[in-house]
Amino acid sequence: MDRKQQLIFGSAYYEEYLPYDRLEQDMQMMVDAGFNTIRIAESTWSTEEPRPGEYDFSRVDRVIDAAQRYGLNVIVGTPTYAIPHWLAKLDPDALAVTAAGRNKYGPRQNMDISNPTYRYYAEGIIKALVKHTCERPNVIGFQIDNETKHYGTAGPKMLILFQRWMKERFGTIEKVNDLFGLRYWSNSVTCFEDLPDPTGAVNASYALEFAKFQRILAEDFLLWQSDIVKKYKRDDQFITQNFDYEWILFPDGSQGGYSGGIQPDICHYKSARAMTLIGTDIYFFDQDRLTGREIAFGGDLMRPLRYDNYLVLESQAQAFKEWLPYPGQLTLMAMSHLASGACGVMYWHWHSIHNGPESYWKGILSHDFAPNPTYDEIRRIGQELKQLAPKLAGLKKDNRIAIVVNTESINALKWFPTDGGLSYNDVLHWVYDALYNLNIECDIIFSQQQDWSRYDVLIFPQLYCAHSTVVPRIRAFLERGGTVFATFRSFFADKHARIFPDCQPHGLTDCFGMTYNQFTKPVDVTVDGVPAEHWMELLKPDIAEVKAKYNHRYWGEYAALTRNTFGKGHAWYLGTMVPTEKLQEYLLEMLEDAGIQPETSLRWPLILRSGVSREGRKIRFLLNYSQEDQTVASPWDCIDLRTGRHYRVGDALSLGDWGAAILEEDTP
Repeated sequence: MDRKQQLIFGSAYYEEYLPYDRLEQDMQMMVDAGFNTIRIAESTWSTEEPRPGEYDFSRVDRVIDAAQRYGLNVIVGTPTYAIPHWLAKLDPDALAVTAAGRNKYGPRQNMDISNPTYRYYAEGIIKALVKHTCERPNVIGFQIDNETKHYGTAGPKMLILFQRWMKERFGTIEKVNDLFGLRYWSNSVTCFEDLPDPTGAVNASYALEFAKFQRILAEDFLLWQSDIVKKYKRDDQFITQNFDYEWILFPDGSQGGYSGGIQPDICHYKSARAMTLIGTDIYFFDQDRLTGREIAFGGDLMRPLRYDNYLVLESQAQAFKEWLPYPGQLTLMAMSHLASGACGVMYWHWHSIHNGPESYWKGILSHDFAPNPTYDEIRRIGQELKQLAPKLAGLKKDNRIAIVVNTESINALKWFPTDGGLSYNDVLHWVYDALYNLNIECDIIFSQQQDWSRYDVLIFPQLYCAHSTVVPRIRAFLERGGTVFATFRSFFADKHARIFPDCQPHGLTDCFGMTYNQFTKPVDVTVDGVPAEHWMELLKPDIAEVKAKYNHRYWGEYAALTRNTFGKGHAWYLGTMVPTEKLQEYLLEMLEDAGIQPETSLRWPLILRSGVSREGRKIRFLLNYSQEDQTVASPWDCIDLRTGRHYRVGDALSLGDWGAAILEEDTP
């Protein structure tokens, strides 16, 4: 498949799970639905290797053969995230020991990814499967593992590996005692072999270093798999992995959840080296709570890992009882993925499963396998994507604004939360969602990414842990004329979560033109007529302009929002959390300061996402996230690629409930 010409469209398919043989019927229904790709094999190690070293790929062959007859391409997944029973029986240590004790056999992702027995047999199944399938003409790529993380592996053998890792990194135990504050509560030791079990640590810096070690283990695991696949795959076949996000459970405690933010248990930036095509799984609310924010957030995080298109390997069709989309919502979802730069959309999964823990995470087809409204709408989407592919495949985005994140801050703020249940990802979404509602597009980049030259504005929401290179790069960015907007609790500690022993914000007080050394929880405090929430830093301006002050009998002398000129740029700092509407006002003022004029004629629930086609034409996605019809005056001369209708500036442009228009700039 030439990805430059086509959009990938399809689903995961588990022929092994079917209660009876319906392979030919499924293939025909997929073709009728406009599918061009299916994803197989990543969940069925025990079927592919029923006994150690004895491979049976007959079911894999059967599906690939059928897919080829029907003109479908195949992504083959390595099945390493769900181990067979014989492996756990052969070596019980293959099951991870976590802070809660030894894992039991049964669930997926229960293994120790460092265990030699696991690695030996994982390498065997990867080699055998890839060698067996790589020459098949309709196998277009390989997915390595599945939603990979470290899975909390932390047993005695992991402690030994961690102790050795610490010795290699830091050299002397005195340096470790100093760097991680182990003298606190008598935690210091005299040799590396005495470093204690981090799962019982009281010192955040020490525990977070172990979390980093665990993340590196997961990153290396993906690189290890990728290197194996590279030895056998064809040059035209890609390697992908379905990155996931921090999983937020439904508020009512019912089964399920959604993709809520940066993943704390693996660094996507570092792990991206294992892939030639970035892949991801994105799940979210639908029905009345469909906003598209999770779709946009996921895309804005995945795309900058390569500054290229990415593949949505999993998104929802029906799934839980909470996830039965209204008519038109599946189309809106698919168009939203493409609007963020996805090169294709795949569903998890094709058919609903009749037993097992995911029996009620329904697929496209329900348990009776009959066509249903979900299938009918997906069939319409598939046919439409065939027509749109020449215009949308390879869509590029060039955002001038970036939100800067890092994994260290996520985990550090689990130890030192801002306020109650308010997490790092909550604050990140507070900023991201404010921009999203204003139709201001941005990239989400990791602080380790060295090149910021493509951006005019950098936003730092609660970047608690500042890597050693971050502060000087911020200074250089400002000196060149960039604009920085930082929120409370940014640049407070180093990458080991050691709080800096100087004035805050560390190393940047002259850039921001202010400092602070006290903070508190706001109680009956307002800023510009709205409540200050969760956290407030008592900012003391030096040369900074005060943009907003706290309204309070005792805290009223302190600034809440400041702006300062530094070099050719401007540095803004917000010391508290305010309601989203007020944050939007501040962000718009900051962007005007940076010379960026967003499209102000469109507001939520109309969402605007833009890109440039391979032909160099501006493409705008106008998305209606509401059950109400929306009519606006067209701000552009354009043609709707879905309907063929032309618009001139000022023409009435109407979208029905949950509607989507794809607007290409019109020729004169």
